[in-house]
Amino acid sequence: MRRWGFETLQWAGLMLIIGTIVLPILWIMLTGFKQPRDVYALESALTFVPTLENFHTVFAHPWNLGQKIFNSVAVACATVVVAIPMATLAAYAFSRFEFPFKRTLFLLVIASQFIPAAVVVLPFFLMFKAWGLLDTKLALVLVNLSIVLPYAIWMIKGFLDAVPMEIEEAAMVDGASRLRVIGEILVPAAWPGIVTAAVFSFTLTWNEFLFALILGKQHALTLPIGLIGFRTERGDLWELMAAGGLLITLPMFVLSLLVQKHFVGSLTAGSVR
Repeated sequence: MRRWGFETLQWAGLMLIIGTIVLPILWIMLTGFKQPRDVYALESALTFVPTLENFHTVFAHPWNLGQKIFNSVAVACATVVVAIPMATLAAYAFSRFEFPFKRTLFLLVIASQFIPAAVVVLPFFLMFKAWGLLDTKLALVLVNLSIVLPYAIWMIKGFLDAVPMEIEEAAMVDGASRLRVIGEILVPAAWPGIVTAAVFSFTLTWNEFLFALILGKQHALTLPIGLIGFRTERGDLWELMAAGGLLITLPMFVLSLLVQKHFVGSLTAGSVR
């Protein structure tokens, strides 16, 4: 009897967790295809005539999510393109070279991840204002680099540490330059970690809200900021907010499907180490 009660409690807890995760996603998916009159109607919770009008509306004036999607894609892609090569070279230096205060510097890099964004948002704002970079995509790229680089360095360094030093030394004895060794030996060996770091960096940048809100004004607004516009003096436009939420979520879902085998390789390699 006691065992049956414990198993029932386990199943109840599992269903509660699944419901907490699945129900909000289901609500967003359904609401994004509802007409305004169906959003608050209880009888239309599951039975309604779906429409694509919400998706047409969010791309029209005054919402203009198309420009904000372009800004998000541009900032996220630029951040990843710059961050991953920089992180790979920095991770290589921490993995292979010996220099004064190496451990201290690496710990400082990792510790920078734990600095609250609210602490540094004002210094960034004043700095970019002095440089004339407010409301530019370049400012958002620079800010996001400071966010994603510590994690990317830590992730890639773990994979480089797993590559035997003898392989690198043998290649250099055969005449390969250090850059060639990195590009042709170490990068392929650490590829699962590099892909994982790239996806994580893209996701963080894609979802970043605070800096985009403070540093953007008109021309550099990103998709998460666009969702704020659906909170009007007439109330929250839930059907438009849900449509915008789907536009934010869908690219991340597709990206995770495309790179899931690299994630598996990353987790497997980590468990082996």
